[in-house]
Amino acid sequence: MCSSDLDVAFIGAEPKRAEQIAFTTAYLEIPATYLVPPGSPIRAVDEVDRPGVRVATSARSAYDLYLSRSLKHAQLVRAEGIPASYELFVREKLDALSGLLPRLVSDVTRLPGARILEGKFTAVQQAIGAPKPRARAAAYLQSFVDEIKASGLVAELIERHGSKGVNVAP
Repeated sequence: MCSSDLDVAFIGAEPKRAEQIAFTTAYLEIPATYLVPPGSPIRAVDEVDRPGVRVATSARSAYDLYLSRSLKHAQLVRAEGIPASYELFVREKLDALSGLLPRLVSDVTRLPGARILEGKFTAVQQAIGAPKPRARAAAYLQSFVDEIKASGLVAELIERHGSKGVNVAP
């Protein structure tokens, strides 16, 4: 879907996406890290970017775009969508699964002995965006984001829905 097909999107602010979308500041921060299989010798996030390491990722996700720019040695193996990236990780016996912490917390329970690595390789800055030609909408959306953060609404919704591993963006 191209940005001209939408009016407003709640999406991870990412430099590649910002070529077409005007983003507000973030209202939510979602850490991204790795899940490793049982018995993995990988113990830390910074050990993933090594030659021979294969990392499953959800194609075109904000963290995939980040890893595409950042990884120098590890190989990204893409799947269409988050559930498919988990299935690819398991089926192909890959070295790591990249993902957002809330989803990995769920995935780790499905694979006995698997571990989530402490820390993060990035944090997705969840924001609201509008196509760049709709600059007035983007300005309105920025005031909306400022209001929902300042009022405590974002924090209240995180608490109410029991969203683990996410924070109100600074």
